[in-house]
Amino acid sequence: MTLSAPPSLTKRERTLAWLRGEETDRLPAVHFGFWRETLQEWAEQGHLTADQAAQYGDGNEVDDWICEQLGFDHAWTCWGWSNLQLDPLFERRVIKELPDGSRHVLNEEGVVELEVPGATSIPAEIEHLLEDRESWEEHYLPRLQWQDERVGDVPASVPDRPLGLWCGSLIGKVRNLLGVEGLAYMQMDDPDLLCEVIDTCAGLCLRGVEEMLKKDVTWDFAHFWEDICYNHGPLVQPAFFADLVKPWYARITALLHEHGVEFVSVDCDGCIDHLLPHWFEAGVNIMFPIEVGTWNASIAPWREQYGPGLLGVGGMRKHVFAEDRTAVDAEIERLKPLIDLGGYIPCPDHRIPPGAKWELVQYYTEKLRGL
Repeated sequence: MTLSAPPSLTKRERTLAWLRGEETDRLPAVHFGFWRETLQEWAEQGHLTADQAAQYGDGNEVDDWICEQLGFDHAWTCWGWSNLQLDPLFERRVIKELPDGSRHVLNEEGVVELEVPGATSIPAEIEHLLEDRESWEEHYLPRLQWQDERVGDVPASVPDRPLGLWCGSLIGKVRNLLGVEGLAYMQMDDPDLLCEVIDTCAGLCLRGVEEMLKKDVTWDFAHFWEDICYNHGPLVQPAFFADLVKPWYARITALLHEHGVEFVSVDCDGCIDHLLPHWFEAGVNIMFPIEVGTWNASIAPWREQYGPGLLGVGGMRKHVFAEDRTAVDAEIERLKPLIDLGGYIPCPDHRIPPGAKWELVQYYTEKLRGL
């Protein structure tokens, strides 16, 4: 008997079927976006225009065009957004000019950063406006209140990709506002205030999700951002996370599941192993972007420990795009056993960095689509 191949699917159908372990026409090719400097390099090389490089945004029309040219199905990005940030944001302003041309700049979150001319990495943090109850109640609490104007509009045009709902950040945003040291000190110096900060930020996220679930949309997945880990593990104690953050995750994911949202993903860089069980137990079933790093993160040991319900998007070493076809072939061979596990979609483990070769990315997606 000859089995017929499954019919060609839409990009949305293909990705959802793959995550469910259903029959598909092929493996979806997914990406995490591009650094602005990468797009500028590609514009200089003639692969896109300077206007396209400047106008790029996650999931917008330029992104769709780049996906088409490079051979990706789509980016792993959200379609529905509410404003879950400080509102209003702080006005960016220069605090101090230094002799070497660098500057101390107050950013939109009330953090003073060191801006160095020509630097493209994350700027160093000098100080944080949020440090005690007085600064919290004066500058932050009023900016984290719910208003109906925060609810996002659903675009008229539905893209051909899974429809993701933005759920905000329950602890990563708090880490941004306080800094790593500030977060650690507040745990000891004023735990009641820290609990209030977390509950306020998480409550705002919950309200945003509640309102977006009222839209006439079939959401395919929901997505959180945290970045609360580094290359040796979490930036907070797992017990602290379990006590103060995990219950909010469970509450929001329960609401999502009540509304038929099948997949919930969390974006956290770094070594997430010690926080992963808490996310998974609280209803998050997709880990993203599985940053390989020096600690060699992979879905394989997680799947062995937590079972087939633990899914993943990511885990592909993005730096091979700056090398050659041999390096890309070797990376794909490394990924094949992980792909065979099912419920896992390879994706560059962060935004594609400067130095990536346009033709090599095309070669990667061509090989991937042939698996």
